[in-house]
Amino acid sequence: MGVMALSDVWPPDRLLTVDDLLDQPDDGNRYELVHGVLDVTPAPRSSHNRAATRLAIMLGVRCPDHLEVLAGNGVNFARDHHRIPDVMVVHSEWVRRTVFIEQPPPLAIEVTSRSTRFRDTITKKREYEKFGIRSYWIVDPDYQRPNLTVFELNRSKYRQVAQVTGDEAFHATRPFPITIVPDLLVADGNEWKSGLR
Repeated sequence: MGVMALSDVWPPDRLLTVDDLLDQPDDGNRYELVHGVLDVTPAPRSSHNRAATRLAIMLGVRCPDHLEVLAGNGVNFARDHHRIPDVMVVHSEWVRRTVFIEQPPPLAIEVTSRSTRFRDTITKKREYEKFGIRSYWIVDPDYQRPNLTVFELNRSKYRQVAQVTGDEAFHATRPFPITIVPDLLVADGNEWKSGLR
């Protein structure tokens, strides 16, 4: 069997919709839509996955019953606009309703890298703000200087409420109380599990 081109899956003669994403190839890439145009990013690296996985576990341990944590799940902003936060907190009942989340999650998190930094800090920040996502966290998993920047929606605009680096702690209240230390998101071994307490 030959290699399948994207044009074999999605027609090149029209703008795409979220329905077209149901036919995405299973090739490890991340397929998002921006006003009907495909935005493809390659599979993330190990440092990215380490930080995203640890965040999902830490949040999941503290998450109240009516909320849950999803990693790598899509959010439909409109019929032609679809994003995939690395980690997000959603209301549990939303998960059964549709294939993708369609309401603003209480929290969206992006783990940034050199190739996604502009998209995460400028483009997605603007889109998440406009969509009404109350809390937006950006994690930089740099081993030498890991950091977390936190934005919260205030009168439809994001306001930076925290930036912590290394062993500094961020004590979140939204969407529920939790403490995050950037060093624990990138530490080797099982040291990060101290963040579960």
